[in-house]
Amino acid sequence: MTQWPMNKDQAKGLISTAFVDRVAKDLEFVKPIPGIKKPDPILVADKVTRRFGGMTAVDVDHFEIERHGITALIGPNGAGKTTFFNLMTGFDIPNTGTWNFDGMDLAKVSPEQVARKGMVRTFQLTKVMNRLTVMDNMLLGSQRQRGEGMLRSLVPGLWKSREREITEQASELLKRFLLWKKKDDYAGSLSGGQRKLLEMARALMSNPKLVMLDEPMAGVNPALKQSLLDHILSLREEGTTVLFVEHDMNMVRHIADWVTVMAEGKIVAEGKPAEVMNDKAVIDAYLGSHANIDLGDIPESVVNEESAAAVTTALTGSEKSPETAAPLSSGEQSAHRKEQA
Repeated sequence: MTQWPMNKDQAKGLISTAFVDRVAKDLEFVKPIPGIKKPDPILVADKVTRRFGGMTAVDVDHFEIERHGITALIGPNGAGKTTFFNLMTGFDIPNTGTWNFDGMDLAKVSPEQVARKGMVRTFQLTKVMNRLTVMDNMLLGSQRQRGEGMLRSLVPGLWKSREREITEQASELLKRFLLWKKKDDYAGSLSGGQRKLLEMARALMSNPKLVMLDEPMAGVNPALKQSLLDHILSLREEGTTVLFVEHDMNMVRHIADWVTVMAEGKIVAEGKPAEVMNDKAVIDAYLGSHANIDLGDIPESVVNEESAAAVTTALTGSEKSPETAAPLSSGEQSAHRKEQA
């Protein structure tokens, strides 16, 4: 396993920027056009649609993720981001479309088979086994466990060596994610942020090629956010490709190599973070056509608002909501009644 530093002094000579430089070079001349092809894609989707009754939740014409890069998938609430995740990882079935991962067709492939092929995901709401210890949760994430069969489990000699290997791997990951002291605690006793760390660490037990993180910062306190950011960046340095959904624009600007924007189920914009933050189609998708700002300047809590009017109020303070508007005087009320008459 890659050695990772605990402080700046240890970092000298350990951290490589090879993948950062490679991705930057590959994407340097890629035009910011929705559905643009990438030099070295690891995930490619074509004509993927998902309808629920009369509503189209996903309608993606073409989508690619650059290998070894960190790609952010952003968009307002209800844009179809999580549904798209579900389709790519086998948790849902599209109405139409094809997609392949590292050259392998994933249509009609079950979630567990997708994970075995090297593409794993986390969820908005963490999926940990509350009544198992942190260490046991980690061990569940490993593949090729020889003792899982009924008969094999009766012969310790067949699986003991493999169990030692995965236990060592789990121990190193727990230390890296600062959860080592919690290894014997039940997962249900962890805080929300610690569960996010555990879920990410468990995903790495299978040594994936692509990690898909669905809102990794949701519900995480500021003290743990920086730790999660550092871990996402470290994945790239190991050569792992990352696709993540996030509403925090400052985080997206800070760590993403490429940003893809969804709105109403479609890919409406792509590009480098600075380009996307100023893209009119992106600002319209979040705030409405009247807005003229940089999305990177908006607080995360405001970006999550579904109402464009609420966002405008939060940014400018020039409009008052019904809850905050000052009560009318008796004269104003009388004039208002006359106008209504």
